[in-house]
Amino acid sequence: MPRLFTGIEIPADIGAILSSYRGGLPGARWIDPENYHITLRFIGDIDERTAGDVFSILGDARRRDPIPMTIDGLASFGGDRPRVVFARASGNGELNDLQSEQERLIRRVGVAPEKRKFMPHVTLARLRDASPMDVADYIATRGHFPKLTFTAHRFVLFSSRASTGGGPYIVEAAYPLG
Repeated sequence: MPRLFTGIEIPADIGAILSSYRGGLPGARWIDPENYHITLRFIGDIDERTAGDVFSILGDARRRDPIPMTIDGLASFGGDRPRVVFARASGNGELNDLQSEQERLIRRVGVAPEKRKFMPHVTLARLRDASPMDVADYIATRGHFPKLTFTAHRFVLFSSRASTGGGPYIVEAAYPLG
């Protein structure tokens, strides 16, 4: 069974800048820059027939213009038990529209709805036993974060192997924007 998700790829030059934030956080497992992306819709482990349906229905997505993207700061998920350090991302309303459309299309082929609220981000590290104070210190000492901008000209259907996350991710299909 493939494990699938849709996302926006991060250009190599932006990935290189983001990778400069690696290190200095105990308990962090850093994501390789070639695996940086913004997840639009996690689909999960599905059978081959459903995977084929997802592949097809994403091709039916409404054509839209390329999306200007901004990455503008560091944050973490998990509160008192931090589990991820990430770079915040936004794409104006167009990114949310694209994600909402994918949610509707993917549900149409029988995949359960996503329960988590869409929060566009690039995962930089997954955390194991990191203290909230260490995470807060890491983010505070990297407070001067430049705005990084790029234009997304496509979204992709990624596959991954069943693991604890972090790649490698394979582009199974690409869908142009514009």
